Amino acid sequence: MAETGASPLPPARSPLTRAEHFVWLTARVLEQRLFAHHFRDGAADPVETALDAYRNDDGGYGHALEPDLRGPVSQPLHTAHALRVLDALGRCTGQRVERVCRYLTAVSTPEGALPAVDPSQRGYPAAPFIPVVDDPPGALLATGPVVGLLHRNEVWHAWLFRATDFCWQAVESLERSHPYEVEAAVAFLDAVPDRPRAEAAADRLGRLVREHRLAVLDPDTPDAFPVAPGYAPGEHHYPHDYARTPRSLARAWFTDDEMTRSLDFLAATQQQDGGWPIRWHQWAPATAIEARPMVTIESLRTLEAHGRPLD
Repeated sequence: MAETGASPLPPARSPLTRAEHFVWLTARVLEQRLFAHHFRDGAADPVETALDAYRNDDGGYGHALEPDLRGPVSQPLHTAHALRVLDALGRCTGQRVERVCRYLTAVSTPEGALPAVDPSQRGYPAAPFIPVVDDPPGALLATGPVVGLLHRNEVWHAWLFRATDFCWQAVESLERSHPYEVEAAVAFLDAVPDRPRAEAAADRLGRLVREHRLAVLDPDTPDAFPVAPGYAPGEHHYPHDYARTPRSLARAWFTDDEMTRSLDFLAATQQQDGGWPIRWHQWAPATAIEARPMVTIESLRTLEAHGRPLD
């Protein structure tokens, strides 16, 4: 006679196993290779090969590497993304980066900074919150992360001198800001060689973040913290968004308790399908599908960097 009773529960799956299933189900080849490299001892060469599909002859990157900008043309945001990948592989050096710097020089504004979007994007689909203008100004949002990555990898190129000066002036003159710009400032400050100046600027920036309530310090009451103008409803930022690793200068902005609650919240927001959600405006189905694996890998790396168990 068959045994009766409730069926045994399936074994609980770890956050990493659930995320791996999600990545294999939804991700582009690049994110599949990145996941394998970061969490399953995958080699670096396949990641670099996948990244090559987005590279253009001008040394920049395009082809919707950043999903919110579509089309083939090179853009600073795509190229910054490519540098982050190369940095994660320990390969942000050599002739490839020299070609990237030539591209950055070619698209820079007169003050030596990068625009958020180069006008060559016109005619191709782009997120409505990323306007394309004919004569775009330099933006800390685009320039800070690129300058930080190049400094962290000890890349020296003529473009860096004026771009670094631009970032210093932009960061040290901030009176008001918004979370993505603050993240860009942190990316610059965490790597720029002048460490005493960076620490002083970060201390001032941290006071601005707390004064203007740009980080949700209590995940149980997010509505007590304003969402920046132009952001999607609920597009809040948390301490872990600024301090991706314990070594970041932004880590000093938050108490241990605030950081713990932030990381608890990040771990708890893994969704049923194994991926993490995106919080910004979703303007086209494909862009959301492509972005979620990227956010999932970043969430896992943040948790891992802060010592949270994944497997």
